[in-house]
Amino acid sequence: MGPHPAVAAIRLAVRRTLTDLAAEAGTTFTAPVREPRERPSGAPLVGASVGTTLIGNAHRHPSGLPRTPAAPGSPLVLVAVSGGADSMALAIAAAFEAPKIGLRVGAVTVDHGLQAGSADRAAQVAERLRTLGLDPVEAVPVQVGRAGGPEAAARDARYAALDEAAERLGAVAVLLGHTRDDQAETVLLGLARGSGSRSLAGMPAQKGRYRRPLLELDRAATRQACSAQAIPVWDDPHNCDPAYTRSRVRHEVLPVLEKHLGGGVVEALARTARLFRDDADALDQWAALAERDLRTGEGTLDAAKLAELPPAVRRRVLRRAALRAGCPAGDLFARHLETIDLLVTGWRGQGPLHLPGGVEATRRCGTLVFRRQGD
Repeated sequence: MGPHPAVAAIRLAVRRTLTDLAAEAGTTFTAPVREPRERPSGAPLVGASVGTTLIGNAHRHPSGLPRTPAAPGSPLVLVAVSGGADSMALAIAAAFEAPKIGLRVGAVTVDHGLQAGSADRAAQVAERLRTLGLDPVEAVPVQVGRAGGPEAAARDARYAALDEAAERLGAVAVLLGHTRDDQAETVLLGLARGSGSRSLAGMPAQKGRYRRPLLELDRAATRQACSAQAIPVWDDPHNCDPAYTRSRVRHEVLPVLEKHLGGGVVEALARTARLFRDDADALDQWAALAERDLRTGEGTLDAAKLAELPPAVRRRVLRRAALRAGCPAGDLFARHLETIDLLVTGWRGQGPLHLPGGVEATRRCGTLVFRRQGD
């Protein structure tokens, strides 16, 4: 009998991501030599198939199959694990698939320190992952600030910890457990904020060192996979707290949409994200080429040529210029870009514009100049 359908689907999604990573890392898998374990003549190992031996830190996988770890020095992939069903299902699948491809797999669980007993829970999650054979496994405490609100501050602290761990441990990638449901929530949040197509494109399957293998699978599949493999999970109470915007979208907004618009809303929103991502990628490429052609020898932008571009491309060029000058990406909103755009399309002698990060945008002698104030 094969694995539970949810387990099989998650393993397949993870296998595809890990195969791509192994190809990028130039890994060729060579099966390690197995040393026979002493046992009475003719007697098989207890709990193992005849002819199999567990070596090193190769604990038995929840599937019941023994797993041999990749050789020391093989490329390392980390899994970001909160202890919830999504990340635990991802970690279990990665632990099962990675050694087949010649990759080591470890994990990082981040303790945000926002709840009583969070350090103990992080330690428990880390120990559970070690028993599944992931190595190295770290529980990392972080200090959550206040910038951007509690959700954004926690996210910033979490990614900073993951980046630091990946750099220190030399990981080739970090796997994240976001599902199709998370993608749908992200699209709805982007709509509510009046964001542009890049925000409505949701979360990418790949960005830098981060990979999201489960974006095509729903949250229910991860719960089914953990249940089928008898893996305990922890439900973060913050995920049900209406004080958090994403929690309200998850438990109030999406159920109402499903009720009144019929099933398939989550799938439709995730599909919308993919379509927007294709459009946004194409426009970003166009903007990158346009910016190169518009930039003058002094590093400014030719306003007359900017005015000839379609608005969607022009705003992307302006955003790229503002970011290059030092604007924080998270603080540069559509309203800022619309105001900058008036320096091109509605020039009436306006004075300098003050942008986030202490950046100033000015029109001077037919060009747009972006610089930090005081430079």
